Amino acid sequence: MNSKFTSLYILSFFIFFNYSISAQKTKDLDGLQVAFLSDVHLQDLFGTFSDNEFKGVLNTKTGKYTLIRTMASQLHSTRIFNENYFAFIAALEDIAKRKIKYVALPGDYTDDGQPIHVRGLKKILDQYQKKYGIEFFITTGNHDPVGPFAQESGKEDFLGTEGKSQPIFSKDGMYKPNMNIEQPVVITADIAKMGYFGITDDLKNFGFYPGKKNKFWATPFTTYTSQNYNYKKALEASDLKNRVYEVAPGYEVPDVSYVVEPVDGLWLMAIDGNVYIPKKNAGDPKDSKSYSEASTGYNNVLSNKKHLIKWVRDISAQARLRGKTLVAFSHFPMIDFNDDASAEIKQLLGPNKWQLNRVPVEEVAQVFADAGLKIHFGGHMHINDTGVRTTEKGNTLVNIQTPSLAAYIPAYKLLTILKNDRIDIQTITIDNVRGFDELFDLYKMEYKFLESQNSKDIWNIDILKTKSYHDFTDFHLKELVRLRFLKDDWPSAFKDFILTVSARDLLVLANIKSDQDFDFILKNKSQFQNQWNEAEAKSEQILTQNNLKKEDFNWTGNDLLIDFYRFRSADELALTDVGTQRAKEYKVVSDLFLGGSKSDLSKDTALQKQMKLFLIIFNKFMHEVPADHFTVDLKNGEVKEVK
Repeated sequence: MNSKFTSLYILSFFIFFNYSISAQKTKDLDGLQVAFLSDVHLQDLFGTFSDNEFKGVLNTKTGKYTLIRTMASQLHSTRIFNENYFAFIAALEDIAKRKIKYVALPGDYTDDGQPIHVRGLKKILDQYQKKYGIEFFITTGNHDPVGPFAQESGKEDFLGTEGKSQPIFSKDGMYKPNMNIEQPVVITADIAKMGYFGITDDLKNFGFYPGKKNKFWATPFTTYTSQNYNYKKALEASDLKNRVYEVAPGYEVPDVSYVVEPVDGLWLMAIDGNVYIPKKNAGDPKDSKSYSEASTGYNNVLSNKKHLIKWVRDISAQARLRGKTLVAFSHFPMIDFNDDASAEIKQLLGPNKWQLNRVPVEEVAQVFADAGLKIHFGGHMHINDTGVRTTEKGNTLVNIQTPSLAAYIPAYKLLTILKNDRIDIQTITIDNVRGFDELFDLYKMEYKFLESQNSKDIWNIDILKTKSYHDFTDFHLKELVRLRFLKDDWPSAFKDFILTVSARDLLVLANIKSDQDFDFILKNKSQFQNQWNEAEAKSEQILTQNNLKKEDFNWTGNDLLIDFYRFRSADELALTDVGTQRAKEYKVVSDLFLGGSKSDLSKDTALQKQMKLFLIIFNKFMHEVPADHFTVDLKNGEVKEVK
């Protein structure tokens, strides 16, 4: 046997050997499940300060002192601050009941990385790890850490006695309270924002550092492979001083990305997508104030954290060679999370609204797909969504946006590995939560105080009548639209129109041909009576053709706007609250307005153009890639809905 033949024989043997191992491990993973809980934003309601005796406010309903934020603050925020504590427990109970052993948390697991909340998170995770044998794997979010290094901080909107706001800060002199509506400031170091060193040290048992049971654990800075891996090497490499990079000349910060193999055949890649770029004229490289926030995400990875791309490529190649199933997760999305409606949103609202700066450029998906990633779980946006991109090279990446437990609709994603390189994805909603109404009496105290002060834009006390956590988050969204989004997001003319128009008005307006704008027609209806009557008759014919009744069109423009936000947040899960009948009615109205020329808006008046853009966006929110229960073929990236 000549040497050339011998080499080919040996090579063929190793290829067959590796293939056999791969097939065996894939078979072993059949049915294995991983839960993804993103944007928990945990605030430890029952935590205690280590350096101050302040305990919060006494809840006479439970007899417990409770550290909560005001209802006013959370109804102006895109996240709930308090009730999500109970939702997190409910989600973990559900996971334990399903006997799921692996849980990934793609960032923003605390309010802002404060010591009191990090300790509270650790306590909860330790309990579920010990009681049920659940292994947790965490990656960073832009709220934890808020900056690369520790910094003084605080909040002025905790709830205090008498219903007043209670400022709590980490350092004296940071805040001067208005004693008419606020209590004196409480000072505690436990409300400062921790940096990488504090957070990763406290949460070291949840993936940031290697565990003795791990089959493999590595970072972008390690030089070993899975073939020559051992725990001692990993432990030495895990020290944060060995996990830093230069984000800009002279500015060195940590990168706590890692890949872990908790069970034979499964590689979980936790990507630290935080990029803290130094500000212009930045000073001390060890001062978090010298850096911009990290909320932009992967767009900044492409420019200032390029070593991650090479690492993803290397790990993906190793995973293919060793027959491992690689699943990536990080805080930030890798694909447009607006159902590819970002261009229309920019046209309608402008470039600086709706957090368009957080939308990843197309290059992000292309780069990471070609680097070998096939599936990625993200968070950050508090929405339910699925995005798919295929590159010119034929590589497909599926990005799964995990909903937040602190927003509408509260849910987590459950991955189940199937045979033949397929995975099943379910969205598990957390509708009923024990204790979600435990704090309602405290909010009543707050509301009475606000009433006594004749506060402007006071929140709707009917939220305290909700009977489930699902309904509570839905009410939160509606109040958020009323108290914040209507003021901040929309052009004034469109806002005035949508808040006063009825469904039947929209049906008629869609059929009127006029150079005058909608608001003018509605205010001067007598001038357009003949056209109005003709359009109304035509509308009734269209309804008959679609098996719809005019009486069913009893919703308002405000209802339409709220449902717009519901679909934006929850995707197809919003049908639970919108209903299929209402969704069908929206589709009919959209078709009437848009006709066959969705892109030609040049001849429209300002309000006509805005309405069409609104409906184009709305339709994309309602009718894009499956986001509830679906399968993904990892070989070709095909996404199929499971009904």
